[in-house]
Amino acid sequence: MKVLKFGGTSVGSVESIRKVAEILSSYKKKEKFVVVFSAMSGITNLLVEVGQKASTTDISYQQVLKTIEQKHVSTAKTLIDVKNQGKVIAQLKLILNELQDLLHGVYLLKELSPRSNDLVLSFGERLSSYLVSEFLKQEGVDVTFLDARKVIITDSSFGSAKVDFKKTDKAIKDYFKDIKSSVVTTGFIGSTDKGETTTLGRGGSDYTASVFGAALDSEGIEIWTDVDGIMTADPRKVKRAFTLPQVSYIEAMEMSHFGAKVIYPPTLQPAFKKRIPIWIKNTFNTAFEGTLINEKTSATDHSVKGISSIENISMLNLTGSGMVGVPGVSGRLFGALARNFINVILITQASSEHSICFVIDSKESAKAKDAVEEEFEHEIKAGKIDKLHEKDNLAIVAVVGDNMRHTPGIAGKLFSSLGKNGINVVAIAQGSSEINLSVVIGKEDLTKALNVIHESFFLSDVKTINVFVVGVGLIGSALLKQLQKQSTYLQKEKGFKINVVGLANSKKMLINENGVALTSWKEKLDEGEKANLKEFVKRMIDLNLRNSIFVDNTSNKDVVSFYHNILDESISIVTPNKLANSGLYKDYQKLQETAFKRGVKLMYETNVGAGLPVINTLNDLKDSGDKIIRIEGVLSGTLSYIFNNFKGDKKFSDIVKEAKEKGFTEPDPRDDLNGKDVARKILILSREAGFNLEFDDVVVENILPAPCLKAKTVEEFFVELEKNNNVFSKKRDEADKANKVLRFIAKLENGKAEVSLQSVDSTHPFFSLSGSDNMIAYTTERYKERPLVIKGPGAGAEVTAAGVFGDIIRISNYLKG
Repeated sequence: MKVLKFGGTSVGSVESIRKVAEILSSYKKKEKFVVVFSAMSGITNLLVEVGQKASTTDISYQQVLKTIEQKHVSTAKTLIDVKNQGKVIAQLKLILNELQDLLHGVYLLKELSPRSNDLVLSFGERLSSYLVSEFLKQEGVDVTFLDARKVIITDSSFGSAKVDFKKTDKAIKDYFKDIKSSVVTTGFIGSTDKGETTTLGRGGSDYTASVFGAALDSEGIEIWTDVDGIMTADPRKVKRAFTLPQVSYIEAMEMSHFGAKVIYPPTLQPAFKKRIPIWIKNTFNTAFEGTLINEKTSATDHSVKGISSIENISMLNLTGSGMVGVPGVSGRLFGALARNFINVILITQASSEHSICFVIDSKESAKAKDAVEEEFEHEIKAGKIDKLHEKDNLAIVAVVGDNMRHTPGIAGKLFSSLGKNGINVVAIAQGSSEINLSVVIGKEDLTKALNVIHESFFLSDVKTINVFVVGVGLIGSALLKQLQKQSTYLQKEKGFKINVVGLANSKKMLINENGVALTSWKEKLDEGEKANLKEFVKRMIDLNLRNSIFVDNTSNKDVVSFYHNILDESISIVTPNKLANSGLYKDYQKLQETAFKRGVKLMYETNVGAGLPVINTLNDLKDSGDKIIRIEGVLSGTLSYIFNNFKGDKKFSDIVKEAKEKGFTEPDPRDDLNGKDVARKILILSREAGFNLEFDDVVVENILPAPCLKAKTVEEFFVELEKNNNVFSKKRDEADKANKVLRFIAKLENGKAEVSLQSVDSTHPFFSLSGSDNMIAYTTERYKERPLVIKGPGAGAEVTAAGVFGDIIRISNYLKG
């Protein structure tokens, strides 16, 4: 014989009850069964409400009672044939009249005792079970209705009564001796020896099924609900959670204790004792196998079987020098809590014995604090023990699995995943059984933590990287195009799924937690809301997504002003924007320190050489112990193009015009020719090399004549530049005579940085430069005779976007590792 239980959603509507009947019709052909029903979904809540209203003389309780009646009578009218409707509805109304009389008494007495409340709550199961039993008979399923109060005997702990298994087992066995049919019975309720109605506490209908299963030595217990089984994590918080095919009794109990909603912990105890397998199945997806709970865990590649959580908890900490080496402190502490019926969820104590932390439901924190401080009143007055310290707004995350036993690295992997995402662990607990590792974290980090841990243990082959992009002009658009093109490769070969969550430009912004389709991002952004940088950053932080990266493709100082706050929220940054690293040194240093403290990355490879590996190479040299002697570089693709093409009898003004027409220069070419952009780049390299320099410390040679600088418009500038062509021709001719060429070079040597137009001969690495290429030469202790040279395109949207992309990949590798 099997025992089946159907939850409230399974009997919550006419359609779902018909589905239940289909399932049970298939069972009748095989064997007899016992089926336990919960109240129709929503009815238990209405019964709680109707009892509370009646006890406070709120006459509107009668309206709630009518709602309960209408729900059951209308369901009966739809399900039951006309010829049988009268009898069924009459019986329903008899039960409802009993409820009405009870509530009237509560209304008059202005009191709802625990005993009366249990009786009120019992009507949900009594009404649903009777109604469904009559429908099953109509559908040809041979069943007998049993009010479980006749056979489940409990103590008088109303609200959460304890089953007397000796009496209950005998009563159930005696009842089934003479029963030839299958049996429909009420979940959740029992009765005392005196016949008083009791309830079995939260999840009591599951418990009822387990009690019947154990008493009848059932071959199996099936819990039918509205999900596909026990999942690796809460699917409401972890979208990629999946159903576990098999778990052990111990795993199921650990997961249910720490918040897994599918099954209630006491349910397992009678079945566990009798080694009865339990199936968790979905009423609305009968083809799915569900989850099997039995003695052994399944063979699996996953060391962790599931992740559970509890919200709204508080941690209390008992501390004091008077606790060290004193026997009985723990006994007194937990004795005081037990006497006040306070359940302790988690305990941890340091080896110093100076403190004991315990975690409880936040609703009980005030009562717990009073109880403990009363117990240790004398020690607190004497200063031997401190007053209880309380920390609220916490949550527990528990990783559970039989395969965790003796598996090295579980804790390391867990804490590494949390740490890389800026999730602070407040307390830790792990028993010697090694099947549960629990951490206490801030409630605000719960969803993020669950996703991080789930991805780490179950989806380590593919990690989601959540990206927020500000600036979708030339560089940003090129980046998004590259991300789209490489998405399949990255996921398949590198194990990254780049999820672009946010986009913003100067006019519009768009945030979608599930990701913006890169095939239509322009259209979606155009339909977005008005841009507000402050609001964009706030919503990014509030989303608190795992593995987040903020990408700034602008040259906007307003965006830079948010960097510190973003890093401080454990979000990495990738940017070609030079302003953050070329501003005040103290601000540069603060950003570096914040990134280090929070364990995130601030990546700006593209600040100096666009897509060239300039900064990474410098850091590798420095980190490996090499000493930087000198850095020289042609660091502007624009100026490189101008001076590489300034040869023969070409006019300097014509070359600058040509560069502008090709889009190499800023709208005003003076922004390139004044050398300030190159100065920022050598300043950044100086700081990376370890020198504390400010922008004003960089000596910049002004190559433009005064009239060119004073020109009010770009057009006037070109007029003045043409008038002064001879200034530049003279320099070029002098270089030609000496078999040299002109190069605009930035240099760092002996802690001093400068930017100037220089003549170099054929022995110099920069002599052979062509096009708009950049070139950086590192002279170090290891590369003293021949400098280490990096050469390539140093400007352009595509190569800069590729450099930004590379930084994103480097952060992704860090997060994945």
